[in-house]
Amino acid sequence: MEVAARTATALLLALAVASGCLCGGAQGRHHRHTKHTRHNSAPARAPAQAPGPASSRRHARPVSPPAPPPSSSSGSGGAYPTPGAAPEPAAGGAAAVYDVVKDFGAVGDGVADDTDAIKTAWDTACADDGDGVVLAAAGYSFLVHATVFTGPCQGSVTIQLDGTIVAPSDPDKWPANTKRNWLVFYNAHGTTLRGAGLIDGKGQKWWELPCKTDKGQGGSSGHGASCDSPVALRFFSSNNVKVQGLRVQNSPEFHFRFDGCRGVVASGLSISSPAQSPNTDGIHIENTQDVLVADTAVSNGDDCVSIGAGALNVRIENVTCGPGGHGISIGSLGKQGSRACVANVTVRNAVIRRSDNGVRIKTWQGGSGSVSGVAFENVRMDAVRNPIIIDQYYCLSRTCENATTAVLVSGVSYAGIRGTYDARSPPIHFGCSDAVPCTNITLADVELLPAAGKAVDDPFCWNVYGSAATPTVPPVACLMDGAPGGHADKSSLKCY
Repeated sequence: MEVAARTATALLLALAVASGCLCGGAQGRHHRHTKHTRHNSAPARAPAQAPGPASSRRHARPVSPPAPPPSSSSGSGGAYPTPGAAPEPAAGGAAAVYDVVKDFGAVGDGVADDTDAIKTAWDTACADDGDGVVLAAAGYSFLVHATVFTGPCQGSVTIQLDGTIVAPSDPDKWPANTKRNWLVFYNAHGTTLRGAGLIDGKGQKWWELPCKTDKGQGGSSGHGASCDSPVALRFFSSNNVKVQGLRVQNSPEFHFRFDGCRGVVASGLSISSPAQSPNTDGIHIENTQDVLVADTAVSNGDDCVSIGAGALNVRIENVTCGPGGHGISIGSLGKQGSRACVANVTVRNAVIRRSDNGVRIKTWQGGSGSVSGVAFENVRMDAVRNPIIIDQYYCLSRTCENATTAVLVSGVSYAGIRGTYDARSPPIHFGCSDAVPCTNITLADVELLPAAGKAVDDPFCWNVYGSAATPTVPPVACLMDGAPGGHADKSSLKCY
């Protein structure tokens, strides 16, 4: 009996220990959500009727990054970022997932307003330490009004968009003070926006506004109060950001704008709007440095990629522009006497189809500053009206007056520019300022033939100095050798 009693006692103790381990293990699988001191101006607000207990809003589960986009064929190094998947979670833990539908009450039917749910998911992820993923899953369409996603965040935040985000379609439904931007990321350092989803700006009614008198003419509609139109996605004062894999369409104005950023990767994107949609630049880069745009297709009504003042170290690779649009542009620069500086821009392995322009530099008279260190390499033209163009007399009306100052354009090279052009215009146009000539313009392996089989047009040159390292088609005999007299007096215009 004594032996049996001891045996029974041992069994009971073993069962008790095993039961305690199992209970502890079950508790350990539930990750508790911890409040953190916020950097954001507005505190995170939980939805009024969020499903499940508070501890379930943060799911400790891994999220697989998308496959990286095709690698760019660049051998250059320097400060340029490189495309790739979002940062992996910190060692020892999976990324926390904030599901905007399951955890924050988004409806996702394209009719109900899901702005608060998505903004709250961002605020919650931004306040938590470590890696966080805001998930907008496939199969849902989220109506989102003008919103600012504010950082800096405690950890890194990825927005995984596999569903659709749509803007309000009626301009009259937008408050007057929100008509310049739709989705803004401010101080959102280290943010990644990625996925297989769609962002639809619903721009049709904006393009039809009476003030949009010259549709598709690249900014001629102006920016008066009655004509303000929102940029779809604006990254402002945000460093080390990535945008990958998304489709973006029908923005009322620019589709992407990077302003005041450093370290930007935009890759694997598909951007589209009708050919006659005004001011719908695909990607605009301004006051931003260390940028890579790669493996992206743009078909729109304005510049495929536009590079504004303050852009430094920009690389554009494997980009397809058109049909439609205005090609890849630096500018316009120097408007209303302003100073503009752009340097170290490389466009490589691009295709431009049936666009008004190919690779273009455009400046207003009367400005100052410089464009320097620009290389256009291996660009294929398909029935492009102006394949190569420098226009220092850029003007959107008939009232622009001649000026004695201009943005200096120097150190621009064109190599491997081949294809066909629309014979309405010369294939090469160098219209440089009377006051500030273009200098050190070089060409090599340029071959541009008329698309309709007509005679090859002669290039146009005005006050441009440079050379052709190889024979070109058409021959560019109008470049002047050396440097203009008194050119040293213009050195103050150069920015770098």
